[in-house]
Parts: sequence; structure tokens; C-alpha cells
Amino acid sequence: MTYRPSGVSSHPIIFYDGVCGLCDGVVQFVLKHDRNALFRFAPLQGELAHRVLRPPGHDPAALNTVYVIDGDRVYARADAVLYVLRRLGPPWRVLSALGVLPASLLDMGYRLVARFRYLIFGKYQACPVPRPEWAGRFIE
Repeated sequence: MTYRPSGVSSHPIIFYDGVCGLCDGVVQFVLKHDRNALFRFAPLQGELAHRVLRPPGHDPAALNTVYVIDGDRVYARADAVLYVLRRLGPPWRVLSALGVLPASLLDMGYRLVARFRYLIFGKYQACPVPRPEWAGRFIE
């Protein structure tokens, strides 16, 4: 889907469930391995998600979906995860080879994990506060 939100960072933005323990773990992983500080982060519960995801027909209230917006592209669910892995570079790029699997199979796996993520990884009462050195990479 082509979409260019106005007034949004020129960096790819990962929209994630800000109270999900798994999502927070993934954000921490990306922050740690994003050597070029490429990605920015915004919770689905924030104003930015509602402003930029709704116009192209995505639902920021669907907290079981991760989105990545990069320029004029919106990636969702497994496509978003594979996109992030590709952009992180070696050695994580190798995992993006899972993209050869049928999209329906990848999204089925994604939805299964998403369904049980709170049960397995827990849920916060509020979005965790980022470490000071990473605070500038978060967008509300």
C-alpha cells in the first residue's frame, strides 16, 4: 500500500503495543542491534499512530499488530518483522529469508504468537520509559 504521512520522521517508524512485554522486548532488541540508529518507535496507543495509521485504513486500536512505516510504505504483522530484520543487517538479515514462506503461513504464525503474547510475556500498566540514551528515538 502506498502512503506518505505528512509531518512524520524520515526514519522508518515501528508502531508497537506499548504495554506488551513481548513488544517491549522486541523494541529493546532492535534498539540494541540497530547499529545505524535507523528506526524510530511509537506506541500504537499514542496520538501519532492514530494520526498516521488511520488514513490508509489501518487500525491502531488493533494492538495485536505491529506496523512499520517507511516513506510511502506501510508494513504489517510478519511483513513488518521481516522488514525490520532485513534493515538490521547481518546477522539478523539471514532470518528475513523466512520471507520465502507463504505470507498466509507467516501471518498465521504471527497471529498465534500475538494471541498469547500477554499470557506468555506479560503486560505493563503503562508504556515503559526508554533509557535516556534512547529517548530521542521514541515518538509520541
